Amino acid sequence: MKAIHLIQYGNAEIAFETREIAIPLYKEDEVLIKVKYSGLNFADVIARRGLYPDAPKNPAVLGYDVTGHIEGLGKNVQGFYLGQKVVAMTRFGGYAEYAVANKSGVTVIPEGVEMAAATVLATQACTAYYCGVDGVTLHAGEKVLIQAAAGGVGSLLVQIAKSKGCIVCGTASSGKQDYLRGLGVDFPIDYTKENFYEVIKNSQQKIDVVFDSLGGMAFRGAMKLLAPGGKMVCYGAAEQLESTKNKLKLLSLAWGFGLFSPISLLMQSRSIITVNMLRIADYKPMVLEEILKM
Repeated sequence: MKAIHLIQYGNAEIAFETREIAIPLYKEDEVLIKVKYSGLNFADVIARRGLYPDAPKNPAVLGYDVTGHIEGLGKNVQGFYLGQKVVAMTRFGGYAEYAVANKSGVTVIPEGVEMAAATVLATQACTAYYCGVDGVTLHAGEKVLIQAAAGGVGSLLVQIAKSKGCIVCGTASSGKQDYLRGLGVDFPIDYTKENFYEVIKNSQQKIDVVFDSLGGMAFRGAMKLLAPGGKMVCYGAAEQLESTKNKLKLLSLAWGFGLFSPISLLMQSRSIITVNMLRIADYKPMVLEEILKM
């Protein structure tokens, strides 16, 4: 079969090479899928840059999620049949004609849902649901800040927050503010022209819940805006894309997060929740399976 391999870190134009390899073997708890579509997620992007420690060593086949048809079933796999249309979380290996996934990371695509749409909703929707529903309980009237609100996970978090009756501030780059308004964002902020921290601080508002995918200084600024009883949900560190493997730049990113004492958080009843869906898939497969079926 053909598979796209990451052969060197850097820009996509030079990073990949298509190679012929054997169709992967699947274990007793796994499913073999003939791939129709492969997703492109933030995890793939930072892996291509050499910034994702959990990625396989080069030459590596990336691809965090796929849709396709079942070609093989391990002996412990039940509830599926050959030829069935499914979406799956692959834990890399998706940039290929065939991919393997654990049974807990596979679910049937309902009738009427196109494969391409299901691919988009796999990693991104599971992340949004885990952050916005499992991670916190949102209440009507709460003020929510969503960083990168026009992105895949961000736009889904906006919809979750609005469905709960929250007041939403959302950041995005220029030209996306009308899109944010269309999603229901009450206060769209163009981060290329305005500092979100200053905008919200000057409005004399406190934020009840922050969904942060940026990290670094953005994380620190959002923490300063957090009200007593507030929650910070951190599910990424996109600021690292401005870094390379330069240790000084990565140290600057880490320093940007700031230092927090549990005592200071306790006194204000504030909390920090971190989310890594790869770890959820590894250690709480039943949770991933439940979310995938939503």
